[in-house]
Amino acid sequence: MSRAFVDESAQQPHEEDAPELKIPLPPGAKNYSTPRGAERLRAELSDLQRVQRPRLMASIGQIGDTDRDALSVQRRRLREMDRRIEYLSRMCSNLEVIDPAQQRSDKVVFGATVSVREQGGAERVYRIVGVDEADPEKGSISWVSPVARSLVSARVGDTVTLRLPGGDTKLTVTGIRFE
Repeated sequence: MSRAFVDESAQQPHEEDAPELKIPLPPGAKNYSTPRGAERLRAELSDLQRVQRPRLMASIGQIGDTDRDALSVQRRRLREMDRRIEYLSRMCSNLEVIDPAQQRSDKVVFGATVSVREQGGAERVYRIVGVDEADPEKGSISWVSPVARSLVSARVGDTVTLRLPGGDTKLTVTGIRFE
């Protein structure tokens, strides 16, 4: 469209085009998720679309043009909410749900809870989950994380090399379970 047909005075000040939406998956990859993680994603998307966004739109309508600062804040919240809805929609459209309880493998795969011993002797437990379920402080790591990638396909007794920017470390798999 030619710039001659754009009413620049109608654009809101300080409104910038949003950067490209970043999807934390390798190109072409499925969005693997546990059933619980998929349900949380779908529930958040539904809540945003059916409850939160309509509520926010109503509050914007009530403000009108009387309070430009409040209107600007609400519009910014709406843009942020729309970005979250776009992200969740894209992640849900590419979901592949894998139930760890149904996995039967003697190797580390998605959904596995893996016990490891680090080369210094420390014991750790990691649960390999979807990118939106990861919570490293609780031991849930994304399947695309360096730790998960180093453990995938290992069996109990195997030692794998974890390559990190701070240096390599060895992890010995001491247990695999599916819950």
